[in-house]
Amino acid sequence: MSWTNPFLSQERRPIARGNIETDEIVNPATVLPVSLLVSSARLLIERHLGLAWISGEISNFTRAASGHCYFVLKDSQAQVRCVIFRQRSQLLDVLLRDGLSVEVRATPTIYEARGEFQLTVEAVRLAGLGALYEKFAALKARLDAAGWFHADRKRALPTFPRAVGIVTSRHAAALRDVLTTLLRRLPGMPVIIYPTPVQGSVAASSIASAIATANERAEVDVLIVCRGGGSIEDLWAFNEEAVALAIFQSRIPIVSGVGHETDFTICDFVADVRAPTPTGAAALVVPDRLALRASAGAIGARWRKAVERALQMRMQHLDMISRRLVHPAERILQRQENLTALAWRIARAGAAAYERPRSALLPIRRDLARLFRTAPRQSATVAETRERWRRAGGERIAALAQRLGALEQSVRHLNPQAVLERGYSIVTGADGTIVHDAGAVRIDEAIGVQFARGEAEARVTRTA
Repeated sequence: MSWTNPFLSQERRPIARGNIETDEIVNPATVLPVSLLVSSARLLIERHLGLAWISGEISNFTRAASGHCYFVLKDSQAQVRCVIFRQRSQLLDVLLRDGLSVEVRATPTIYEARGEFQLTVEAVRLAGLGALYEKFAALKARLDAAGWFHADRKRALPTFPRAVGIVTSRHAAALRDVLTTLLRRLPGMPVIIYPTPVQGSVAASSIASAIATANERAEVDVLIVCRGGGSIEDLWAFNEEAVALAIFQSRIPIVSGVGHETDFTICDFVADVRAPTPTGAAALVVPDRLALRASAGAIGARWRKAVERALQMRMQHLDMISRRLVHPAERILQRQENLTALAWRIARAGAAAYERPRSALLPIRRDLARLFRTAPRQSATVAETRERWRRAGGERIAALAQRLGALEQSVRHLNPQAVLERGYSIVTGADGTIVHDAGAVRIDEAIGVQFARGEAEARVTRTA
């Protein structure tokens, strides 16, 4: 394969300038300096290739003191030097490192000082699914650290919801699956659909708005956020922070049924309950009518048995009471017979009680009558004894009266009041104690003086 140098040929060759081709004639006699040759090659490459996205793996990454970044972008067959100037590197969302697979938006050019081909990079993004997964992992770690996934903030689903809300697309196959499951499990359950796109650039904001609308209306007890399976790009709306925030702030419990059982989204972690599929989400929010019917039947059977046992016990108790039940006329007759028997027993007992004392008193009465008819032999002795007691008692009383008079005279002489009546007085100190000695009081001390009638207060002016 031959190659003709365009700078040494007289032929006309098209040179690409954007989308316009022009003819330039190079004089073969012209001698080109290296700088002109390299700059011409740089212009040719920049105009022909222009700005493009290029994928590869980073190696030999360095960051200069000036803030510019240098690295090599390579794949299995080739490599190229790259530079990101400081103004662009400060705007990157990706932390560059060796071994990272990226896609760079760059302009191919030549570094004239060395004559080396390189890429001037303007933007960097992670390559393919790796970029999305890295973004997913970063958001998941941040929300988990903020406590959005904690089990203690998640609420239990209502056992018997009054209405169920569904946030999904009207045309989604998942909606048909959810409606079919709800109809099969609990026919008649009110269902309200909050339609929203579930894929595309506006899907995340629309899903968040639908969740907020459901909370504002407050017409359902539980929300199902769902869509069918797909790639990570298809499900990416459910990995957006706007959707996670709407679920976190929702006052209505939310069940996430996004994708298949192996698919996990941020929506699944923030929701109160995660279902493996949209059908599984529908099965979680409403009870199964067949299971309810079976449970109700079992409860009804237990209730009937309990009622039957209670009735049997009541009937048995009624039989026992009925055996003791007697006709009022018969009961009155029995009471009359009992009263007659009791009256007869009382009369007989009364007669016997009267007759026994009477029989016992007869001998005593005869003895008393005999004693009263004859004067007692001890009457003279009794009279003499009575006279002696009378005289002895009089003498004793006179002696006691005389002694009492003497004691009274002694007490009268010892009475302090009698002493005061004779002109004496009682002196007390400031503390109320009786003063016996003039040395016990001080000059100018207040003392109390008690007379036969009344008291006075004095002050000491002299002691002797």
